Amino acid sequence: MEHPHGGLDGGLGTGASALLLVLRLVLLLTGAVVAGIGLLRPQLTALPRRVVVVAAVSAAVSAALALVSVAVADVHWLGAVGHVLLAAAVPALLRWPTPARWAAVALGLLLVVETTAGRSGVDFALDTAYVAASVAWFGFAALTLLVPPSQHRPGGPRPGPLALTLGGVLVVAGAVRLVGSGLAFDRRVVGSPAGLVLLAAVVLPLVVTALAAFLRAGPKAYRYGTLGVAAGFLAWTAIAAVPVPPALPVPGVPVLADTAVADRLVPVLITPHRPGANLVHFPATAGVDLKVSADGGPEVAAVPRPGAEGTWAEVELPEGRSDVTVSRGGSSDTVAVDTGTERVDTRATGDDGPECASAALGGLVTGRKDVLTSCPADGLSTQDDEALRKLVGFLAARGAAGVALKSDPSPRGVRAAEVVQEAASGLGLRVDPDQGTDNALVVVGGWATAATALSTAGTQQSEAAVYPYGLYVAPWLLNTPLVSSVTTVAVPLRFDPRETQPVTYAIEVGNAFGGESPTLAGFHAWLGDRRGDVDGEPRVFAAAQVNVMAMGPGEPHAPGMPMNEELPGQWVAKATIVPVSGVLLD
Repeated sequence: MEHPHGGLDGGLGTGASALLLVLRLVLLLTGAVVAGIGLLRPQLTALPRRVVVVAAVSAAVSAALALVSVAVADVHWLGAVGHVLLAAAVPALLRWPTPARWAAVALGLLLVVETTAGRSGVDFALDTAYVAASVAWFGFAALTLLVPPSQHRPGGPRPGPLALTLGGVLVVAGAVRLVGSGLAFDRRVVGSPAGLVLLAAVVLPLVVTALAAFLRAGPKAYRYGTLGVAAGFLAWTAIAAVPVPPALPVPGVPVLADTAVADRLVPVLITPHRPGANLVHFPATAGVDLKVSADGGPEVAAVPRPGAEGTWAEVELPEGRSDVTVSRGGSSDTVAVDTGTERVDTRATGDDGPECASAALGGLVTGRKDVLTSCPADGLSTQDDEALRKLVGFLAARGAAGVALKSDPSPRGVRAAEVVQEAASGLGLRVDPDQGTDNALVVVGGWATAATALSTAGTQQSEAAVYPYGLYVAPWLLNTPLVSSVTTVAVPLRFDPRETQPVTYAIEVGNAFGGESPTLAGFHAWLGDRRGDVDGEPRVFAAAQVNVMAMGPGEPHAPGMPMNEELPGQWVAKATIVPVSGVLLD
């Protein structure tokens, strides 16, 4: 019988999920008692009525809960039927020791499967050891506490030494699971439900084992220790239903977390995760009216930023551990942070902060936990230098007389402007800030600068015939807010956004962060050492707000021409991106 894995209904925060957890625990515990009695039946020379009653009542409870679980939990009916039949078979076969033992063995194996909840390898072996030792303990507890010594078969296992052995198996299995979980040596072991459950699965059997060694007597050990083993067994079987706690925050590594605010799951990204000014980012799907406070400080409203998606709040984080509180109305949730003590001067806030956060998100999505030491606007890459030079050559070949250049004071923006000016001067093109009637607009600043430049250009084009050679942006400006702000914009790229890797990244970042759109900075961070896979020769791509094409019934559409507004993996929502040039020449 398969039980939910990794949390019931999103964790233990609701009454329904708590009831499901109780159902699961009682079902498995009563099943283990039944299996234990059947397993140890051959050790009896007679069958006292009290043993039969305990087995029958436990079997009835376990079978009933198995049937209930089909209706209220994610349990396959076939597994539930198997559980019911085996639980009923053990008390029915108690008159015949050998058949009862085999039925108990089968039930015990089923309990292992139910407890593992889909785990394999070392975890499966640990589950098998813990469940088997618990079942054997319950069996010897029934043998010792319910049956007079005169009805024990001579030559059987000695209860005292067996208690030490079974307790030791439980302690070792629990300790290995605890250490393997990664929670054993940090504060999450006592600060999270998962850590407390694992700790109970180790500590309770340890107490029972120490008690058995101290008492030096079988009956007393089982009398006082059975409750401890039962509680440890309940803790062990609860592991699969308790959500895994998030990893501890590391100073300088941006934090990606989920918060529950006003009955909604709201993703949150915190960069650069250092003492001082930090950006807290929410996706557009999180809605409005979110507020952020740090370590009990004043609330800061999350608001849009030019050229960036979603909303942003800039807050001051103290050194070391603290909490960032996200709230909407009367609902709030917290994110644990640990900024350390080192203050690092980066461009992770200010106008270039959103792009830097996007780069951090790309790395986090692919599983890397890199310390944020630099941002994309810190310098112009060799690849982008070449792409801008070739873009100017493309404009000259098209007949443009000049370039209206828009930049910003960031190191990348300053160098990019110099590159465009050098290339234009070499080809005899004017470089000026005016729109002109024979110019092309080239934007090489950051997102905020580009947002203003493109918005202004769109307004100007609606009023007069300006920029007849088009609007062009640097590669790092390919994102939904910027491209969607004008009808058509062109960008020199070294990859095709419709290919497998860019589409895969776009889907992954959207899934991980509330539908967030892809960016070049995030894509490069997502690629990491694989960036060379997409660094081809630059071509000019046009992004236009056209995504519906009339086609005949059943007629296949061309690559890059989506037939609906929301296609997974699109780099710019509700837009089409296609190449409009061949490989750019020097």
